[in-house]
Amino acid sequence: MSALNAEGPRRPPTAVDEIETTDNIPIPTDPLARVIGQETAVEIARIAAYQRRHLLLVGPPGIGKSMTAQALALHLDRPRTELRVVHNPENPERPSVEVATREEVYREREAARSVEGELIAPADAPASVAERLGYRCARCSFYSLPTERYCPSCGNAKQVVPGGSGSGNPFRDLVGGILELTVSPGGNPQESVRTTRLREGVEEVVAYERSAERIKVLDQRALERRRALQHESPRKVIVKLDRNTFVMATGASETELLGDVRHDPYGGHPQLGTLPYERVIPGAVHEAHEGVLFIDELPHLGALQRHILTAMQEKRFPVTGRNPQSGGAAVRVDSVPCDFILVAAANIQDIHRILSPLRSRIAGSGYEVLLETAMPDTEANRLRLAQFCAQEIAVDGRIRPATRAAVVELIREARRRAEALDNRRNALTLRLRELGGLIRTAGDLAAVSGSAVLDASHVREALRRARSIEEQVREVYGSFQGGLRQESTESQRQSMGYYNWNDHPDPNQFPGGYG
Repeated sequence: MSALNAEGPRRPPTAVDEIETTDNIPIPTDPLARVIGQETAVEIARIAAYQRRHLLLVGPPGIGKSMTAQALALHLDRPRTELRVVHNPENPERPSVEVATREEVYREREAARSVEGELIAPADAPASVAERLGYRCARCSFYSLPTERYCPSCGNAKQVVPGGSGSGNPFRDLVGGILELTVSPGGNPQESVRTTRLREGVEEVVAYERSAERIKVLDQRALERRRALQHESPRKVIVKLDRNTFVMATGASETELLGDVRHDPYGGHPQLGTLPYERVIPGAVHEAHEGVLFIDELPHLGALQRHILTAMQEKRFPVTGRNPQSGGAAVRVDSVPCDFILVAAANIQDIHRILSPLRSRIAGSGYEVLLETAMPDTEANRLRLAQFCAQEIAVDGRIRPATRAAVVELIREARRRAEALDNRRNALTLRLRELGGLIRTAGDLAAVSGSAVLDASHVREALRRARSIEEQVREVYGSFQGGLRQESTESQRQSMGYYNWNDHPDPNQFPGGYG
């Protein structure tokens, strides 16, 4: 009710002084509009999404690099293709790749639904069919599951077989198990029964199949479609049509990034093993096809950067077994599509560790952007900071709405951090990850205290509690180095020299020993 008054919807606040609580601050539906203080990066991200350009975002942690990448991905069209690996009967270790369009996938799904047939109750099927499938007792017409060999109603065998264990055997209860061994295969319920029926004056073949408690009916068209499917080469979908357009590959291993082929001790043996095409696993570069591949801390990938470069250049990358000791090493799928937008992020001090050709490829087919760490302390930017507070509260879902006083306190802290961390006067920090942590701490305090709102007092208490461990050590021990010395002395006194063992392996150096 805070966002409504007697005249109707309340207009959005145009200044912090107009805020009652963060409940009446509108949150943009456009994900890029939720990125605070990075106007240049947001503008370029819009262009990158529209024109499919690569992006390198540079700046310290917590200023919105990953949020910008995710927002960019949400501006892309939905994927239009599905990637599959198809069995190659002539050379199973060289499966082929198949690209299916959205229209083809929808047609195949419709065809697959037609093959599934119609499910009916056993009583709705012809009596002879229900008996042959094991649902209906031939003697008393009672219906039960085909797994029950004997009728629960009359106790007789549901399948009448000459010479078998029918009701005419007075010793069925005593030696029935032995006699069952002599029953011909016809004594077991059939899995499927084919017959004919008239539909609109035309006779057609129809199949009835067991399906748990019901019976599946397949008409002639469904049977023809099933035969056609059986003649197609087996295939496996490795990248689905309905998928996320944002793939995070931060810190990915070689296998996670580029794909692999699972090991099978029986290899591709048709009776014992798993065929090679079924063991193919796509990498992040393939899963990001038609979407965004986001790699934070790009320099940490090291030599794997050259594979990223190859995938960007060719827009295709093979999937092969990466463990030479595995049976999958002999399997290779060539030309698997991987047409992605690379959004990479790095810290300023790590730029020199990015592969030069990779940077050249990004710059030649995209943009390099240095993100801001602070924004001017204006009324518009203070309102943006209030919007950030509202967004954090909404995303968390367990935090009370913040009052105007709490927002003002948050702005004051953002001003202090801009000056302390970036030496920027009359500015507001954009290191928003830590500021978001402060909001959550204050929100937890408000929730625990039973308060209906998050107030300034909760923010001030959160500031006291949210100090770094270095600040806490300095407060207790006078300095960080003093804390290290004191901790070392106490450890020695308690004969807990675990951390000192690497530096002083000689026990004689510790009079108390190592316990």
